Amino acid sequence: MSTFTNFAIRHEYASLAALGDRLGEVSGLIDWDAFRPLLADLYTNAEGRGGRPNYDVVLMIRLLVLQQWYGLSDPELERQATDRISFRHFLGYPETIPDRSTVWLFRERLAQTGKDTAIWEEFQRQLEVQGLTIKRGVMQDASFITADPGHASADTPRGDQAETRRSRDGTWAKKGSKSQFGYKLHILMDKDYQLIRRIETTTASLHDSRIDLSRTGETVYRDKGYFGVKPKASMDKTMHRATRGHPLSIKENRRNKAISRTRSLVERPFAWMKRVFKAGHLMVTTVARVRVKNVFSCMNFNFRQLLTLQAQPAER
Repeated sequence: MSTFTNFAIRHEYASLAALGDRLGEVSGLIDWDAFRPLLADLYTNAEGRGGRPNYDVVLMIRLLVLQQWYGLSDPELERQATDRISFRHFLGYPETIPDRSTVWLFRERLAQTGKDTAIWEEFQRQLEVQGLTIKRGVMQDASFITADPGHASADTPRGDQAETRRSRDGTWAKKGSKSQFGYKLHILMDKDYQLIRRIETTTASLHDSRIDLSRTGETVYRDKGYFGVKPKASMDKTMHRATRGHPLSIKENRRNKAISRTRSLVERPFAWMKRVFKAGHLMVTTVARVRVKNVFSCMNFNFRQLLTLQAQPAER
């Protein structure tokens, strides 16, 4: 990008920033350079060994943040990053924008190596450095992330034996009278700052109670789906569920209502991810690929929440 072009774009962005730009505000929330050493070994073609130089990993991470923030496909991400001034500013005015294939390959490398987990852990470390530590109370819940099942029957082989283009790892699950195909996102959010702290991605058929994200010393709030399964948390605030021949007592109903007031806060991230980030239905086909998408969706929710916390300093 020429010096004149760079100057012109920055000048135009100044006008946009005056109107308000959330992406610009997000840029300063964390230390992006801290992710670079975590991904130093992501590529094997080191400089001097031939081939096209790799794009900066921080640039690629920022692209995936944009993709999940706006619910963009790879081709649309390339188009928007080339066209929109706010995207250019968020990306740091790169000389060239990575094409759709480069974005897909980077995301695939994260899925194959599990480096997306390292990105999430570093993000959490930075939250703690800022003083946003878990004090005690946490809430856990799970939600379906649906995928396309294709036209094959439910008993058709999946995984490496799959013969259709449908989701390879997705499974069927039934909630009430409605069946869902795909995956589940399990999250644990802290009570005080309402930031997502721990996450896990599974297939849809795995019961919520099989995943325990709480830790010793915490007080965990959970809905009736977790009833009967003791968590690792020191204090269990799981809602009671009536069983055959054992209806809930007045005391248990009152306890459930008290827990629900706190536990319901954990539903907000799912609403944001599905309605705003459009991440409730994904086109990727494996648990690892869905996990990468979920990591960046959860990061984006936390970015939004951090902006809210900054606007309310007295409440922190």
